[in-house]
Amino acid sequence: MLQIYNNLYKRNNVAIKMSKPRNTISKKVILETLVHAGYAMSQPEIQDVNGDLCDRVTMYRILDRLVEEGSAHKVLSSTGITKYAACSGCDNVHDHRHDHVHFNCELCGKTTCIYQVVPEIKMPRKYKVRTLNVILSGICPACV
Repeated sequence: MLQIYNNLYKRNNVAIKMSKPRNTISKKVILETLVHAGYAMSQPEIQDVNGDLCDRVTMYRILDRLVEEGSAHKVLSSTGITKYAACSGCDNVHDHRHDHVHFNCELCGKTTCIYQVVPEIKMPRKYKVRTLNVILSGICPACV
């Protein structure tokens, strides 16, 4: 079985470093879209902004690649839709974490990363948390 994680191929429990990440025009445009948006976007939202840049399947592959490379992260909205946000303030090599809060506006539907709020959760012994997805819902400042 072939697994890809952080630019490593893993086949038969042997890790093989991938060649340089592919930098395509589509990948660059999609990342720029996420950076300039300032909020997490779903694939259809990104497609609407970029028109016929690439087809839906290719866009999902690019989004997955951006997540694997540490340039973006996935956010599950309060409505169950997967959205993507550009990473901000992450050190891709040493400190790539996304334990901040996500805020979903009930009026405009935008999901925003709130980096200033990091929840502290105390887990029972022998539990090791790898990911945390905290979603708060309410009204964002633009809609108040």
